[in-house]
Amino acid sequence: MSLLNVENLRVRFPTDHGEVEVVKGLSFSLGRERLGIVGESGSGKSMTGRALMGLINRPGKVSADRLEFDGIDLRNLPERAFRRLRGARMSMVMQDPKFSLNPVIRIGEQIGEALQFHRRMPARARRQAVLDVLEAVRINDPERVYRLYPHEVSGGMGQRVMIAMMVVLEPDLMIADEPTSALDVSVRATVLEILDDLVRRRGMGLLLISHDLDMVARWCDRILVMYAGRVVEECAAGKLHEATHPYTRGLLASVPRLNETRHRLPVLDRAMIGAGT
Repeated sequence: MSLLNVENLRVRFPTDHGEVEVVKGLSFSLGRERLGIVGESGSGKSMTGRALMGLINRPGKVSADRLEFDGIDLRNLPERAFRRLRGARMSMVMQDPKFSLNPVIRIGEQIGEALQFHRRMPARARRQAVLDVLEAVRINDPERVYRLYPHEVSGGMGQRVMIAMMVVLEPDLMIADEPTSALDVSVRATVLEILDDLVRRRGMGLLLISHDLDMVARWCDRILVMYAGRVVEECAAGKLHEATHPYTRGLLASVPRLNETRHRLPVLDRAMIGAGT
């Protein structure tokens, strides 16, 4: 059974030159699985995630023939009802913890805010729940990290704190927007293993947004390839390198490989891509 059903999702913004559509008729479904969305910057990946979370503010416009989460129609859901869903049943890990965490609130208090808002837990139980979730994302000294401010932790630990904040209420759906792009290579695998473990152990649906094709192919079950606001190809993650669309082939060709020598870098043929959509 699908957890999320999206049909003909469109996101528009007004400009001085008329209305611009940044997501153009996107359709997909998501069960309790790992679905990757890949594409170059500006392809509409992040806007898709924000639209699903109800985070496109005016003057932006979101429309869809169907936008349903676990039987709940999200298209005209009041903001108060959306706030009850966010964090509790739907969560989104943003790209860089430096810009997502409040710099003047201690980490433990920030994570505990979700518990206070959604569950009204006693202070002692709330503190223990925060310590438990910090341990679940492989932070070795949760008591110490609980008391720290965001600027006192590394980028990798900050991203783990963000994940802890998003999963403390055990949501059904997690949207991870470039969760490893700001991290060192040595930390990326740890963060992805944490996400994978949470999905498998808690039965969540994961929507992983990234520009890293190899990473998504390795960690997801299915992949959507976006170009200029549209899905141009969908395939099983293990068969990404068998993709046939010109844009997907162009992305794959542009991935650097170790010990290779190229006399010329590949260039995407935009005219050919347009013909293939």
